[in-house]
Amino acid sequence: MRWGDQRQSTNVEDRRGLGGRGIALGGGGLGALILAAIVCLLGGDPRQFLEGLPQEPAQQPPAASNSSKPPDQNRQFVGAIMGSLEDGWRQILPQQSRARYADPKLVLFTGQERTACGYGDAAMGPFYCPGDQKLYLDFAFFDELRREFKSPGDFAQAYVIAHEFGHHIQNLTGIMDRVQRQGPNNQLSVALELQADCYAGIWANYAQRQGRLEPGDIEEAMRAASAVGDDMIQRRTQGYVVPDSFTHGSAAQRQQAFTIGMQHGQMKQCEPFR
Repeated sequence: MRWGDQRQSTNVEDRRGLGGRGIALGGGGLGALILAAIVCLLGGDPRQFLEGLPQEPAQQPPAASNSSKPPDQNRQFVGAIMGSLEDGWRQILPQQSRARYADPKLVLFTGQERTACGYGDAAMGPFYCPGDQKLYLDFAFFDELRREFKSPGDFAQAYVIAHEFGHHIQNLTGIMDRVQRQGPNNQLSVALELQADCYAGIWANYAQRQGRLEPGDIEEAMRAASAVGDDMIQRRTQGYVVPDSFTHGSAAQRQQAFTIGMQHGQMKQCEPFR
């Protein structure tokens, strides 16, 4: 992806090295954290697991000033991707819906981080917290995406960020709240995640029209979408697949959702909640 000359977002909080420490986890807390990790690796919302974790009294460290840290390539990359996502959705959302657009923030952290949804942990992978309208990312996930999920490439990483940004769009339109008010429901959860994949595809359509995509970029995103499908995760972790337990969609469904957004560039084509 051609991102070197893309506008850098000002909505990136670099808290690396300043994350919360000393989480007191009992047996239940540890189990909730493990479940949340699995959910977030699949691109989901961890609140149902994190909100029950015990909170320690230490104050959250202040966000690090971006100007106090030397620039690095990962930081520049995510700043550019966020800038492109902001530019795209500032146009797309008001044109295609009645929702008012507002930028989210991307928080970079290492280890553990306190959020409005509870504690985040690096093992959880990237996630979106609707309570504070922030995306959370530990750069260690990019290594895991390449090594464990066999999905290298900068556009695979961009797809992951765009998917979480898609959850922010769902939050702005009220869809996320509507789904969550109905309680645990695997079918609705799958629909929510596939819509976020479709929204990631809409941004990819925008980036392509801006001349940002390079040969192989879409293949990188498709490979990443497949790798985090429920069936692929279950096959790798437990050796068999249980379709009734899917909460995020199969590899084929996630690829199809991204493709629909990419091809049409229209939010109405991503609407599973009619």
